[in-house]
Amino acid sequence: RWGAIPPFSPTGKATRRLPNLRGGAMTEIAKGVSFDTVAREWRMKWSPDADKASLVKAQEALDEVLTEVKAIPGVKSVQRVVCGGCLDFKVVTSLEADKFGDWEGSEFSPEKKFLEKVKGIDGISFVETQTYTLMPM
Repeated sequence: RWGAIPPFSPTGKATRRLPNLRGGAMTEIAKGVSFDTVAREWRMKWSPDADKASLVKAQEALDEVLTEVKAIPGVKSVQRVVCGGCLDFKVVTSLEADKFGDWEGSEFSPEKKFLEKVKGIDGISFVETQTYTLMPM
């Protein structure tokens, strides 16, 4: 789906490449809306029950794949987001846009292994993924 640049066209129309001051080229998906980073998010809800045991186990599952995720070619960052109010646990892996298609081609490995692990944790629910562009403003 993302494949070669341009990887994102919500209208089905061609996108265009722009110079980027951060190095590399930007892809413009609409006038004034450009990007050079694509992120994949793994998200779920955890339970505060049993002294937040599901949160602890979700972190342990992330720790098991973190080295592998950081080694994906083109990775810019891996961030973990935890909200104690809405009980979110999220992992956001951002890549150079022109490398994202390769990761997608590998089915986002190790995504399947991580998601299967967290789906088996008591207290984890609403396990989802999402892909989006990510840019500092």
